[in-house]
Amino acid sequence: MLAPARFIDIHVLQSVPFANLNRDDTNSVKTVQYGNTLRTRVSSQSWKRAIRNVFEDHIGQAALRTRRIGERVTRELEDRGWPTDLAQRAGGHAAAASGIKFELAKSPADAKQTVPNKVLTNAMVYVPEAAVTELADLAEQHREELQAAKDIKKPSDKSILPVSAVETVLRSRNGVINLFGRMLAEIDDAGVDGAVQVAHALTTHETDVELDYFSAVDDVTAVWNDATGSGHMGHAEFSAGTFYRYATLDLRDLAANIGDDQLAARELTAAFLASFITSLPQAKKNSTAPHTIPDLVHLSVRTDRPLSYAAAFEKPVQASAQGGFADVSRTQLAAYAQAANTLLGTAGILTSGWASLETRDLTGLGNRRDSFDDLITASLDAALTHPAEANA
Repeated sequence: MLAPARFIDIHVLQSVPFANLNRDDTNSVKTVQYGNTLRTRVSSQSWKRAIRNVFEDHIGQAALRTRRIGERVTRELEDRGWPTDLAQRAGGHAAAASGIKFELAKSPADAKQTVPNKVLTNAMVYVPEAAVTELADLAEQHREELQAAKDIKKPSDKSILPVSAVETVLRSRNGVINLFGRMLAEIDDAGVDGAVQVAHALTTHETDVELDYFSAVDDVTAVWNDATGSGHMGHAEFSAGTFYRYATLDLRDLAANIGDDQLAARELTAAFLASFITSLPQAKKNSTAPHTIPDLVHLSVRTDRPLSYAAAFEKPVQASAQGGFADVSRTQLAAYAQAANTLLGTAGILTSGWASLETRDLTGLGNRRDSFDDLITASLDAALTHPAEANA
């Protein structure tokens, strides 16, 4: 890894049509007051999950966040031919040996009746998908003891599986966890500081939340024509706008998580940047299909500190004379970037560039690239050792 590079900032402007990408507990559009105007907001948690799903596809690794790790072990053992009752017992013992306080799931038929072996950890574990296989292998090694053991029936019951071995599995990590981090205070040394920081996305302009009234036709009624009106009526909230999205990747934190593996650093960084660009939260996708691409992506490799350009839109942009916020948002972002970097100084910038639908030259954003892939490659070449150099 080239010594000076510390942060890669990624800035995105993206126009999203009629949608509700991220709802609150009342199914309402999430919003924020910024610059004394109401903006549509998408939480960092929501967009980060979308990024992680794409990222897992990019690197061919997956991570599992769940309270039901025991049930996943049960299913794995059943797939291996274990009897259901023994597989359930093993899954219960695996969860009970996690070192995390647990409770038994309630029976759907009786809210007061617990279900033996359906053990729910009080905290969600976050492990590589391969951890399920490793826990099942551990159960295989202790099959005879499990056959002679009793079911886990209450939180005070002890597992016959070795706690240290189970905790070792739960401490394991892969590229997903090394990049995004893990909070698991219940197990010593299981926490991982994430290398990425993701901001809440917000519109660059004031937005209105719209109520969409809808009705559903009862097909039988429609055929028989024996009643009027709809079978169901309701309403849902939606909005539209041009979003500013921002994240930063701390290369030093990533190196601390993966060691001096420069090929892995380049692979994970490239996958994250591509995933951030192409991801989109999936809420209401079947009824809105808001599958746009970013209008503009700007990458900056810095040696000093991360720098968000969210303040560029503290004063909301106004629609252009022809209508639309995307064009004026791109202009405003470039102007703010140039002013902010002049004020802060450019000594901390190794390289910066952009790729966009924009036809004009946005000099405040560095060098123009023809595609998102070209932009990512140029940033990686400035920030990280090239694979050919690493193999030299």
